Amino acid sequence: MYPSKAAAYDQAPANENAATGFPVSSATAFGVQSQAALAIAWSTGLCDCCDDKSNCCVTCWCPCITFGQIAEIVDRGSSSCGSSGALYGLICLITGFQCIYSCFYRSKMRRQYSLRESPCGDCLIHCCCEPCALCQEYRELKRRGFNMAIGWQANLERQGAGAMVPPPVEGDMSR
Repeated sequence: MYPSKAAAYDQAPANENAATGFPVSSATAFGVQSQAALAIAWSTGLCDCCDDKSNCCVTCWCPCITFGQIAEIVDRGSSSCGSSGALYGLICLITGFQCIYSCFYRSKMRRQYSLRESPCGDCLIHCCCEPCALCQEYRELKRRGFNMAIGWQANLERQGAGAMVPPPVEGDMSR
């Protein structure tokens, strides 16, 4: 019914490492932090939609445009704004469950930029408040320096990363 005294001595307290018996913090164990402890906060809140009134209106009336812009940046140009937005719109027209498609992009974006999953899970945010979630993702990318209107390739060229060429190599080595 009750554990024996020997069994009680075999178990380390919750704040001690079982192998060494030394106290460790709950956030770190041997200097390794959990992924949640390393995540940073979003630059704006979920309900700060009116910070960017033009995007707020576009997202409210035609969320496929905002989603397409987000998807192109998150996918790093492997999908275009038009194709992602069209697929989003098609899913919306056929099933009405476009929020499930868009929540995967929120998760991918969070992983790329080490953002917290807050205030709740990605799919729950997109299913309950799709326009606010899209506006928050749009604002986050914009604050990270992306011009959402020009797409991935133009952003690379604007930042100079697209035009990078290796340095010229001089002739043979000689003394």
